[in-house]
Amino acid sequence: MDQGTLNRIRGSVNWDDHPELNVTAPFLGNEGISLALEGESTVFFPTMTGAVTSPEPYMMLRLTIHLLKTQTLSDSYKAQMELLSLIGNGTVRPDVVSGGLSPYSAVNCAIEGVREMPFNGRDAGFVVSIRGYYTTNNSLFD
Repeated sequence: MDQGTLNRIRGSVNWDDHPELNVTAPFLGNEGISLALEGESTVFFPTMTGAVTSPEPYMMLRLTIHLLKTQTLSDSYKAQMELLSLIGNGTVRPDVVSGGLSPYSAVNCAIEGVREMPFNGRDAGFVVSIRGYYTTNNSLFD
């Protein structure tokens, strides 16, 4: 069975209301883009003889974007954080060529912060952390 192919320049982040903050491979350091879904998609409540399930309607997400401080996109994120850190909804595309993992919708996002930046001429990173949420168990609303 074909195992598929990864493409390191395929990952991207596109913002619905802030296209000036869109991220593609030429703006990224080697670490690229990372997405973490935090929490549980279903909570289990123990009972006397088993467990009751309660599906969660969303999970918090953390998006880590390894931008380059040598490019103006980093300054665009800095300016957005200084003006208003809320950036709204977006789409995170994974590093797959075709098939495989589909894009994630990031909802109600904001710039959470920026990691420490050494100014010693040996690190080009401007690492931005974004928080928001990802909807799960959509059939709960049917």
